[in-house]
Amino acid sequence: PPEKFNVTSFAATAVAVITFEAFAGMWINAFIVSVICVAWVKRKSLNSNEKILLVLGCSRFSFLCISWLYSSLSVIYPNYFYVPPTYTLIVSIQSFFECSNLWLSAFLCVFYCIKIANFRNSFFIYLKVKIDRMVPWLLLGSVLFSLVIGTVVCDFTNKVHCNNSTSQGNFSNMSIRMEEHFLPLFLIYGFEFVTSFMAVTFSALLLLFSLWRHKHNMQTNSMKDLSVDAHIKAMKSILSFFIMYSINFTCLILNMIYVKREETPVFLIFVFLYTFTVVHSLILIFSNPKLRKSMLKILAFVKCKVCMR
Repeated sequence: PPEKFNVTSFAATAVAVITFEAFAGMWINAFIVSVICVAWVKRKSLNSNEKILLVLGCSRFSFLCISWLYSSLSVIYPNYFYVPPTYTLIVSIQSFFECSNLWLSAFLCVFYCIKIANFRNSFFIYLKVKIDRMVPWLLLGSVLFSLVIGTVVCDFTNKVHCNNSTSQGNFSNMSIRMEEHFLPLFLIYGFEFVTSFMAVTFSALLLLFSLWRHKHNMQTNSMKDLSVDAHIKAMKSILSFFIMYSINFTCLILNMIYVKREETPVFLIFVFLYTFTVVHSLILIFSNPKLRKSMLKILAFVKCKVCMR
C-alpha cells in the first residue's frame, strides 16, 4: 500500500543518513585516537588533556558504532532484533558507551575550567594543583560508573524480555509493551543528562566570570593579560559542549514524549544526536593545535591527489 511505502521510504532514508553520519563520526574520532597514540609512542607520555581526549575518542567511536548497529537492525531486521539476547546486549553496550561519552565530555569541560579559570578560593587552588594527578582516577571512575549503568540496563531489559515473552509473530506488540516499562531507564538517562549538563553549565559560568574579571583588571590596570586568549578559546569549546548537551537533553525529552506512539520521530532524534556529536568532535580537532595541524596535512595531501588526477 502507498502508506506502507511511505513509511518504508522514510525509514530507509533515515538509516542512510544515520549511516553516513555515524561513519563520518567514527572516522573523525579514529583520527583523534590515532594522532594521540602516535604522540604517545613518540614521547612515551601524555598530558592530562590528551589522556581525556584519547579515552573520549575511543568512547565516541564505540558509541557511534553500536548506535548505528542499533538503528540499522531495528529497521532492517526487527523480528531478529527485539529478542534476547540481541536486544539486551546491544542496549546495555550502547548505554555503557553513551554514559561514558556524557561523563567524559563533561569532565573535559570541567578540566578546561579548572586549568584556565583563576579564583582565590583555597579549594579551587587545590584542584588546580592536583587536577593532573586526579585525571587517571577520574577517567577510571567514569568508566566504572558507566559499567554500572550498563549492567543495570542489561538486567532491566532482560527482566522486561522475560515478562513480555511472546510468539514469533507478535514482535511489534512486544516492543510496544517493552517501551511502556522503560520509565526507570528514562530516569537513569535523565540523571546522566542532568548531572553532566549541570557540570557543563557551571563550568561555563565560572569561566565566563573569570574572563570578566580578567578583562576588568586589564581595563583598570592598563596591562595586557595573555590568559584572556586562553579564556576565550576555552569558552568556545565549552559553549560547543553546552550546545551539544542542550540538544541531547532536548532529544531525550522528545524521545520520552513520542516513545509510546506508533509513528515516532526517533530516527530524526538519532540524526540530530549524531550530527552534533560529529560537529563537536570536529571542534575538538580544530581547537587543538596538534590535531588541527595533522588534519590540515591530511586535507592538503588529499587535495594534491585530487589535483593530480
